[in-house]
Amino acid sequence: MSQLGAYTRNVRDALAHVNLSDPASPDTFYRRNLPRIGLYDSAGDTGQVALATGVMTSVPIYLQAGDVVTNLSFRSGATAAGTPTNYWFALYSNAATPALLAQTADQTNTAWAANTTKTLALASAYTVTTTGIYWAAIMVTATTPPTLLGACAAPAIVTGERNLSQSSGSSLTTTAPATIATPTAKQFVPYVVAT
Repeated sequence: MSQLGAYTRNVRDALAHVNLSDPASPDTFYRRNLPRIGLYDSAGDTGQVALATGVMTSVPIYLQAGDVVTNLSFRSGATAAGTPTNYWFALYSNAATPALLAQTADQTNTAWAANTTKTLALASAYTVTTTGIYWAAIMVTATTPPTLLGACAAPAIVTGERNLSQSSGSSLTTTAPATIATPTAKQFVPYVVAT
């Protein structure tokens, strides 16, 4: 076996436990921003807040040209949404100032229980035209926003590194902002799946 072949096999084997979580069918479209292992509830670290009421949190997600994104899914942690009035998910472009591509319907006061995956359909499916890093966003306006499943990440320490989680906007309600403007880096990275 060539050295390249051995390297490729070893890399694949090293990721085998991660790849097992992928859909069994190669025809199933599925993209995620984090592996499913090593995730925890944002409530587990009181210094890291997943969501603030009325503020959008967005995370980068790699999408390939031809992908058709129909749904976004986030999972709550041990704390349910307390008296929600608005919440939605959104997909933003890979532009330097990311632009809104699609948003789910506002869920108004629909309950979101603890430890529950919430999958919402975009108002219209988005077909990716250019391979790259896009942004998946979540916003919850509630007396108590839910905690989320995700991971803690180091902030950018080298010039040019991308935020792995960021917040933007304030007093948001029914509609996602047209762009992600003046984001602030966050350390807690919510887990998101695009299907």
